[in-house]
Amino acid sequence: MDLQGNSADAEIRRTSVEGVAALDRAIAILDAFSTADRSLSLAEIAMRTGLYKSTILRLANSLLRGQLLERLDDGRYRVGPAAFRLGALYQRSVVAADILLPIMRDLSERSWESVAFYVRSGDVRTCLYRVESKHPIRYTIREGDVLPLLAGSGGRVLAAFSGQQGEPYETIRKTFNCLAVGDRDHETAGVSAPVFGPGHVLLGALTLAGPSTRVDAAFLGRMKRPLLEAAARATRAFGGDASMLDQVSLATEAWP
Repeated sequence: MDLQGNSADAEIRRTSVEGVAALDRAIAILDAFSTADRSLSLAEIAMRTGLYKSTILRLANSLLRGQLLERLDDGRYRVGPAAFRLGALYQRSVVAADILLPIMRDLSERSWESVAFYVRSGDVRTCLYRVESKHPIRYTIREGDVLPLLAGSGGRVLAAFSGQQGEPYETIRKTFNCLAVGDRDHETAGVSAPVFGPGHVLLGALTLAGPSTRVDAAFLGRMKRPLLEAAARATRAFGGDASMLDQVSLATEAWP
């Protein structure tokens, strides 16, 4: 029996497990920071992660060397410049269609209606991506089509999160969605939600729409939660903070 070999294998496994645990704890430290935090104290990081302060200090030294954390003159910590570089690399490596289209297809499959993604272009909006309804009679718009900004649920969401004042924009910013029946076109209806990138930057509006003869306010109300869930998925995939979308989604009545 090779006792020495067995002992060496056990030591490798133990070291591997410890290394993974240390990495998980380091990730937890970075995850303790939110977009609202400029810096955190050691006590605040300990409270948010549940880790001992001694463990945080040991791991923080590695994160400081890697420039994933910075220690300020007052002893507080903030996210370091290496995190920004990683975020920039991620953004360059991500193709928007690779993120959005699978999410849009899932939403279209669930609702059997058309799903579009709009971006703001000055005082108008442009349809960037489109997934068609399975119904023979459907709301038709093509990728590249330009529509008004201050009409239709998608345009109003883009306007709201671009700072448009007054109603319905104040309400849209609180509810993170807009439901519109016959707003831009009396024969169409839709519900939209925003998609964000890092730093809560507005990327676009995700819209589920169809002919108002079939897609009425009651149906769109039932589809709010799936739409908000889809917008949250897209936001997380782009590296944004989806916490508010998640909160609003959970507070919205589920589709039976």
